[in-house]
Amino acid sequence: MDIRHLAARVVARVSELRTRIRRIERREAVAFGRWIENTNNLLHLTVLLVIPLLIASVTFVSNAVSTLSFLLFPPLASGSYTLFSDPEGQYASPVKFILALTVGALCGLVAYGFTTWVYGPTGTAIVHPSSAALAIFLAGSATWALDIEAPSAFSTALLTLVTGDVNPEEYVVSIFFASVVIAIVFSVWRQRFYERRAEYLYGTVKGDDHVLVPMRGETAERTAFFAALLAAAHEAGKVVLLDVLPPESTAETQASTVDADTETKSETETKPETPEDSTGNPAADAAVERLERCAHRIRTRVGVPVEVVVARGDPLTATVEAAANTNSDLVVTPYEEDRGLLSDYVRGLFGGEYDTVAFRSKGESDRWKRVLVLVSRPGDAAHAMIDFATRLAGKTGSVSVTTCIGAEVERRPAESKLANLVETADGNIETRVARTEVTKFIASNAATYDLVVLGSSGERSAASRFIAPPTFERIRETDCDVAVFDRGN
Repeated sequence: MDIRHLAARVVARVSELRTRIRRIERREAVAFGRWIENTNNLLHLTVLLVIPLLIASVTFVSNAVSTLSFLLFPPLASGSYTLFSDPEGQYASPVKFILALTVGALCGLVAYGFTTWVYGPTGTAIVHPSSAALAIFLAGSATWALDIEAPSAFSTALLTLVTGDVNPEEYVVSIFFASVVIAIVFSVWRQRFYERRAEYLYGTVKGDDHVLVPMRGETAERTAFFAALLAAAHEAGKVVLLDVLPPESTAETQASTVDADTETKSETETKPETPEDSTGNPAADAAVERLERCAHRIRTRVGVPVEVVVARGDPLTATVEAAANTNSDLVVTPYEEDRGLLSDYVRGLFGGEYDTVAFRSKGESDRWKRVLVLVSRPGDAAHAMIDFATRLAGKTGSVSVTTCIGAEVERRPAESKLANLVETADGNIETRVARTEVTKFIASNAATYDLVVLGSSGERSAASRFIAPPTFERIRETDCDVAVFDRGN
């Protein structure tokens, strides 16, 4: 009996340890996924992994073919880094990459032949100064005339002069074929992965189509329409309207769920109450009826499937459980404050596992065609906010992705950051870099937009948030609607 008891305890401990390891692995996988959503991190990782493999492949061929020179590697390595580290940059053209390396090598070959004809052979270890000068002059002139200026052209022009035992002509041919291989790999990587990285890496592009809406407060219905437009952008989109009744209203915990599929109902038909749907409690029945009226209006105007759920218990706990039970991946809740600060309910959602949007309604319109997205740093939250903005704006609207800087020296990095963020998004998108404080920028420009989207500053420490409150808490007088996004854990 003791042995069985001991064995059971060992099995339980092992099972607990495996569960903890899986939890850690999932947490690390999520953290890595969000880290690599930063385009700069993705490019750095690509440089670390792809270029060594490419150079290793060239080295393998070089060892197998004695006519290939080791001097192939320096220009190929530097040119490959130029391509992969800035795939949308000035030098990120496969054709220019091949031409620049080859033309540079040809210029070196011409300079070598000219100085050999004028001064005679100088040996393989000595380069005549006039050869170096002429090679650089010809490389600069040729690449300028052909509009293929690239740093690697100058390196191949000089290296052609010191090819050692390999003939300069063979070196030029080797440079051409090796650069073609690198260019093909780069083209495939850029077209099949980099330019489609949103499909593979950015969670909001693939998810956030089942939206749970807690129907709280006076702006609940406008919040539901806002959520419906987010969900309607995806074919599998669905909205779940949730009402939570206080637990003390009845002795037993009750719940009611009514599925409403637009394919089985006409625009004017309402779902009749059945014994299975009825809760037998007037408060729950009234809640279901209220939610169904709102659901009918959403189906009619937006055309997205709607489900209504009524639950009892603590609002935050019931909301999280409802999100899990309805397979929701985004919670859109009306913005709430308590004595000038974010309410405990919204704060609890912001710290939870689900992506959450707190929607603060100011106007009466239920269309948001001009959207301002404020980003402070690249990452998954920034991509998610841009994705939401383009869903709302649609094909006819416009999105302005903006960041604020404090000094002019920050402008170029900020412009590059915004370009990386928006190049994977579709729609009418502009980028703006404003040299001003973010709240002043919002106050000056909010009137020209229907919606301002900004982050919850959830990644900041408690001390930082105490010293400088989040931006959304400092723009209470904004004239347009505001959506505050928090990335779930």
